[in-house]
Amino acid sequence: MEYFYWNPPKEIFTLPLVNHPIAWYGALFALGFAVGYYLYQSLLNKYYHFKGIATSAELEKKIIERLSIYIVLATVIGARVCHFIFYENPSEYLLQPWVLLQTWKGGLASHGAAIAILFATYRFSRWTKKLAPISWLSSLDMLAVPTALAGCFIRLGNFINQEILGTKTFVPWAVVFGSPMDGSHPIPRHPVQLYEAFTYLSIFFLLFFKAQKKETLLKEGRLLGLFLISVFSARFILEFFKEEQSLFFSSFLTMGQLLSVPFVCLGFFLLKRKLFLSSDAGNFNSSV
Repeated sequence: MEYFYWNPPKEIFTLPLVNHPIAWYGALFALGFAVGYYLYQSLLNKYYHFKGIATSAELEKKIIERLSIYIVLATVIGARVCHFIFYENPSEYLLQPWVLLQTWKGGLASHGAAIAILFATYRFSRWTKKLAPISWLSSLDMLAVPTALAGCFIRLGNFINQEILGTKTFVPWAVVFGSPMDGSHPIPRHPVQLYEAFTYLSIFFLLFFKAQKKETLLKEGRLLGLFLISVFSARFILEFFKEEQSLFFSSFLTMGQLLSVPFVCLGFFLLKRKLFLSSDAGNFNSSV
């Protein structure tokens, strides 16, 4: 049987004068943030409308721009640090901390990004309290929608980069990667990157349409809980079709599966909780 052979160039083009290549992975990563910016802007406007809070376009722009800075830094630093700790050599980024910024080379752990974003949005919600109040959970609810779409773009970038490879298979839709990032031999594999991309895109549409409803958008933790359960449950299942990426871990479950379990549990907790956080712009409730 002949399988689909995949070996595209990893760069879109090279910038003149500086002779710097623009990689597909980096472009798709940036596209996720760019689209997410406008999606969050739309949801924020809807949130304030449902809340009956009067704001101006200038104020909302200021809030979103500040959030963008928080999220970009949290995503890059959290994802890169987690990648080196759980999947690579931790000493590498300690000796060369600038490698954390080289996202175009791949090596982003979504679990680390999720943890860092939780802390970043908490700080963000404290800052917005002085302008137009928005709780920690509400900011995370709205952020969950574009994050699912960004996850789709990133997995497409992984597919082009020929990384995060699937396991060997002989299904008709198997893909033979011509130049795998890990240097492995070209063999038919599950295109697990595309499995994930399609899954995250489906989750995005689910969250997006649910976010249009007042009772969902204003129910703190509802969208975030759905996001955590659906994304990380899918991640847990799809890990069975992936090669283990951790350099120092060997078990029936992969590192990605073990790291996904706490997020799924948190998602169920958010959907079932009676009171997790106060609605007062991100302050911790005494019961936590």
